[in-house]
Amino acid sequence: MSASATQGGHNNNNNNNVGLTRLDGKRHDDLTLIPWQGGKALTWDVTVVSTLADSYLHALSHSASGTAEITPVKKESKYSLLPPDYIFQPVAFETLGTLNSSGYDFLCEVGRRLSVVSGDLHETSFLFQRQSILLQHFNAVLIHGSFCSNDKDQSALKKPPK
Repeated sequence: MSASATQGGHNNNNNNNVGLTRLDGKRHDDLTLIPWQGGKALTWDVTVVSTLADSYLHALSHSASGTAEITPVKKESKYSLLPPDYIFQPVAFETLGTLNSSGYDFLCEVGRRLSVVSGDLHETSFLFQRQSILLQHFNAVLIHGSFCSNDKDQSALKKPPK
């Protein structure tokens, strides 16, 4: 989805991006093969933050999008050693739906470029709808993972207390 938007509808994406690994050995999520802006390629990293995790409750108490705005700062420091001929874009979603402001602007621009290629002015709306569905699927996996996983655990929960 993102590759075709950033490359004018042509999906020539290649995950073998030599020289773009971080010092910890992890890699960014993707990279445009054609310049995104000012002759520079774009690389991005998408993170979904569990909004109600204990480690983020303090940030959430100050702002509805507190965790979505903290996460990109951490990502930017992790990717600070990328060569200067690349633009790095962090995108952070909260499990309750909030998106960081620069990630929102980025997705709006991707939607605008999709509209230019396809001729459909609704592409930005469609993009945000797809992102919303993906986040709902992610939340379903999180909820499912919190249930007991075997019959022994299930039967222990069904027994009345003594």
